[in-house]
Amino acid sequence: MSTPQNRLTPISVRQGALCMCVHGGACSSFAPGHAVHLIQARLASATPTEWVDAIVTTTDAAEGSILVHTLDGRAQALWNGAGAAAAVEIGTPVAFHPRYHALSVGGTLFNALAL
Repeated sequence: MSTPQNRLTPISVRQGALCMCVHGGACSSFAPGHAVHLIQARLASATPTEWVDAIVTTTDAAEGSILVHTLDGRAQALWNGAGAAAAVEIGTPVAFHPRYHALSVGGTLFNALAL
C-alpha cells in the first residue's frame, strides 16, 4: 500500500510565503528591497557604468528607509528590509545600481527598492 502524496501547487506556496524581515528575521525573499540574490550581485558587478554615486541625506532604521542625493543633486528614496538603513549614517557615500536594485555601502551589497 502506498501513501498518497501531498502535492502543493505553486499558487499555494506563493500565498503561504512571507518574508521573515517583517518579523525581525533574515529576509527570505529576493524581491527588490529584500535579500541580495547571487545573480543580482553578479549582474550589478558586470555593468559598472550603471552605478550612480550618491550621499546619504536621511535614514530611518526603524522603517528601513534611506534618502540619498546623487552627485548631480537628484533625490532618490530607497527601502531595504535587510538592515541597510542601520548600516549607513547621514553623509555616507554610497553607490546605487537602478537596473538591478543594488545599493553598495562600503563594499557591502544590499537589495534596495527605489521608491
